[in-house]
Amino acid sequence: MATQQTKVLGRVLLSPAVGLLLIWMIVPLVMTIYFSTLNYSLLDPGNERFVWFENYYYFLTDPAFLASLRNTLVLVGSVLLITIVFGILVALLLNQVIIGRPIVRLMVIAPFFIMPTVSALVWKNLLMHPVSGLFAWIANSLGLTPIDWFSQMPLFSVILIVAWQWLPFAALILLTALQSLDEEQREAALMDGAGELSIFFYLTLPHLARPIAVVILIETIFLLTVFAEIFVTTGGGPGLATTNIAFLIYSEALIRYNVGGASAGGLIAVVIANILAFFLVRIVGRNLEA
Repeated sequence: MATQQTKVLGRVLLSPAVGLLLIWMIVPLVMTIYFSTLNYSLLDPGNERFVWFENYYYFLTDPAFLASLRNTLVLVGSVLLITIVFGILVALLLNQVIIGRPIVRLMVIAPFFIMPTVSALVWKNLLMHPVSGLFAWIANSLGLTPIDWFSQMPLFSVILIVAWQWLPFAALILLTALQSLDEEQREAALMDGAGELSIFFYLTLPHLARPIAVVILIETIFLLTVFAEIFVTTGGGPGLATTNIAFLIYSEALIRYNVGGASAGGLIAVVIANILAFFLVRIVGRNLEA
């Protein structure tokens, strides 16, 4: 009886917080759905009219949508590949006994705590600038022609910046998993004559399957909404070379002032994100059950 009363009391106490959370989530969603059915321009306020699903058709048939979808998938896939591969290598390095290991770990993790806008500005003006950047200075020192990164390789440049930010996160998760690896299994494998590569592929890598799946899931959710790095460095250009779905929605709302089209694009982006999350959750679930 006391247990039942405790459960009821807990639900009553949690109800206000849960109610506020639902309102905080549902009200913006309902307003977005409403605006997506309107021909609503910020340049012509007060003359809104219902167009129902025309905004969705307009957004999906816009040539910029396919380009932005392709850029989004390339960005997410490339960053995931870079952060997982190099995250494993960094985690293996940090798992060794080296002098000053706490300081090295702190330095490796530091980029993850830098604001995206700040890191993008640092990369743009101090590292990748074609005249005064560090990479240009190195190229000139070697007698090579400096690369204008954001004109010649714009999408790759954005991928490099975002991957640099997310690499510490992947390395930290994978390092934690490595430290939970049973050393007795490794010692047994060495006694049986297994080499380092065999131990890595048949013992270490399977042990990292679950944390890798978690890294993929968490990073994908955030990488789908990358915006600051693109806004600060390339502005979505040249042309549509670095425009992803998040930046396309921003352009529709605050450059073209088309609130209806931007709202429809936002809902389409939510659907795409949920589809990807569904499959990723299934992948993570299978790894956790294994």
